[in-house]
Amino acid sequence: MSSRWRRGLWWLPVFAIVLAACGDDGAGGDDGGEGTAAPAECTEPDPVRLQLQWFAQSQFAGYYVALDNGFYEEQCLEVEILEGAVEIVPQQVLATGGAEFGIAWVPKALVSREGGADIINVAQVFERSGTLQVSWADSGITEPADWAGKRVGNWGFGNEYEVLAAIEKFDVDVGELVAQDFTMNALLTDEIDAAEAMIYNEYAQVLEAVNPDTGELYQPEDLSVIDYNDESVATAMLQDGLWVNADWIAEEGNVDIATRFLTATFQGWIHCLDAFDECVEVVLNNGSTLGQSHQEWQLNEILGLIFPATNGIGVMNEELWDQTIAIANEQVVELQGVEIPDDVYRTDLAQAAVDALGDADVTGDGYERREIELQEGGS
Repeated sequence: MSSRWRRGLWWLPVFAIVLAACGDDGAGGDDGGEGTAAPAECTEPDPVRLQLQWFAQSQFAGYYVALDNGFYEEQCLEVEILEGAVEIVPQQVLATGGAEFGIAWVPKALVSREGGADIINVAQVFERSGTLQVSWADSGITEPADWAGKRVGNWGFGNEYEVLAAIEKFDVDVGELVAQDFTMNALLTDEIDAAEAMIYNEYAQVLEAVNPDTGELYQPEDLSVIDYNDESVATAMLQDGLWVNADWIAEEGNVDIATRFLTATFQGWIHCLDAFDECVEVVLNNGSTLGQSHQEWQLNEILGLIFPATNGIGVMNEELWDQTIAIANEQVVELQGVEIPDDVYRTDLAQAAVDALGDADVTGDGYERREIELQEGGS
């Protein structure tokens, strides 16, 4: 039996411990009918910190909802959410003990591991990549091969690997790789032909801008979009996962804390499937600087990156992990020729959390994106 399969079976004793803490009926607290297992008695909550990648926005709605709705409290946790910034690297924060949990893209986290940050993925919340390459509909660009001779934007900082993998896969001789800032201004001013964008953020920025030819907002039909998840491209890499410090998770009692944290977190995301407007409001109330329609768009697309969840929310899709590793070994300089060990991720805690949620919609198979009406500037 492989070590990966052995890891996958660890959840059996862990889950037994969680259930034992929850009482005989396997459910506790006022869970709104979602069947959340929770500690039967909480005398002193365990304090933990979560380091985000960026400021408060719907990309992190599930965590804020779990906090504001008391889901963490029901799991006997006192959670502090730490906002990110340009200079903050969550995996380094974990490595130095500045937080117990951190959100990071898989390839970036693996680079940090090679640099000495001994961190482990305990839940892969996003099952799909949110990265797109966006061009104007009249550009003639419909696939990566069409980038030949074109100006192709990318952000760098570890966000470019999917772009580079597609260039190599399609053997494209691009005209120029352009360093792009985290806006769509270079596309809007025709300084580049294909702009990197997240489906939940920068893509919406274009649709929130006014088309000077019509006086109205740009529409999806004005754009040509390449999605790295598409089978015709297939260079997508796993993004937002939850990571912990290996030394911390090895300490007595922290497996239980992590399982409870994941249980409440997953409950927060699942809550947003049905309580969409409430979740947007929670994000706005937590200090988001982005407007309401932009946050609605963002949550709509974020839920589409999480659900449907093949193995239940947070439980690693091994095929997509393997695809990410294959691309990382080819495109990430720090990871070329590096054999990624099996114990970089574990599924037992996420599986225990999914099982503890009982009848909750852990796969979100029925999720369908809503029609969101964006406003100028995302207001």
